[in-house]
Amino acid sequence: MGADETGPREDASPAPADPGQPGRPGSPPRRGARPRSRRRVLVRNIGLGLALFVLAVSGVGWYFYQRFDSNITVDSATARELERYEEDRPPPAAGGATNILVIGSDSRAGSERYGHDTGVERSDTAVLLHLAGERDSVTAVSIPRDLMVKIPDCRRPGGGKSGKQVNQFNFSFAYGGAACTIRVVEKLVGVRVDHHVIADFQGFKEVVDAVDGVEVCLPAPMRDTSAKLRLPAGRQVLDGEQALGYVRARKSLDGGSDTQRMARQQEFMASLVNKVQSNGVLFNPLRLAPLLDGVTSALTANEELSSLAELYDLVRIVRDVPQERVHFLTVPRRPYRLDSNRDELVQPAAGELFAALRADSVVRFVSEGRKAKQEKDSGAPPVFKGTTPVDDICR
Repeated sequence: MGADETGPREDASPAPADPGQPGRPGSPPRRGARPRSRRRVLVRNIGLGLALFVLAVSGVGWYFYQRFDSNITVDSATARELERYEEDRPPPAAGGATNILVIGSDSRAGSERYGHDTGVERSDTAVLLHLAGERDSVTAVSIPRDLMVKIPDCRRPGGGKSGKQVNQFNFSFAYGGAACTIRVVEKLVGVRVDHHVIADFQGFKEVVDAVDGVEVCLPAPMRDTSAKLRLPAGRQVLDGEQALGYVRARKSLDGGSDTQRMARQQEFMASLVNKVQSNGVLFNPLRLAPLLDGVTSALTANEELSSLAELYDLVRIVRDVPQERVHFLTVPRRPYRLDSNRDELVQPAAGELFAALRADSVVRFVSEGRKAKQEKDSGAPPVFKGTTPVDDICR
């Protein structure tokens, strides 16, 4: 027989597809399904949209990074001046502790309502910020502006030298800027100042406004005519302008005591730290941007701390420290024996505080308003009083 008779018969055209079997050629697509070409277009468009979004966000992020980073003024002159005295400076902390001197300048730029610019710039506030080597605690020690200290022979910005003398602490900044102040602090405390930051009035106001104000508690109404400030007693939130008047006021509160003013400043800073950590500012780009703009615009810093990356690392360290281990306190002081309007250190308490900072050991601390458990034994280390971000501001 021939092949046509023995083999299977092949038709010239394929059998029509069963329209009831989806997926076969000729069958209609499933209900709700998209043709492959449309799916490819959709996926491509989504990918393109995501790519454009990433590029846009990256571009905006890079713009703000460059802007904030360039806001910070670099203080190279202080580093050059300190190099002249390197042999006299304490060595860096062996245990990895970091000491940062924060200087609040009393420059009236942008804040004429708080006094006339005399052309002499002094340190209105000075805080030594000690970050423990283990990064598990932060101790902020206020140094009274009226503390009588030994000021070394410092080079004046306009030329000449100040000459060695015993004078108020804040005169060191007027004589020789940050370099002179750092030398005084290093000699006084015995620790090396690894970094320094100078902040001005305008930046302080912008920071407070960026976090929508900071809460304070006044035991009595406040009336300060020089600052044009009128505040009722009790718990309230201050904006930047009010906050600046509040932390700087002296004669209208506490009988003109600088010690009490420092206590107010410490409580305010603790409340500010609590506000920043508790309301998500650090994780909200819309709120973080104005905060960074205010902070960076206000700062003059040494080169190692003058970039946004270094500042972020510092903020991250402080953010990760439990609030109850962030301590604000003042150097033990009392009225100066030769002038009650000036201060001097209380010994041996001040020396023991400085020794603890040098050794990066625990500073025994109790919040203001609480009773310190101080042993009668004279060999027991002192307990220092201050404030933390978790304290009730109306205690």
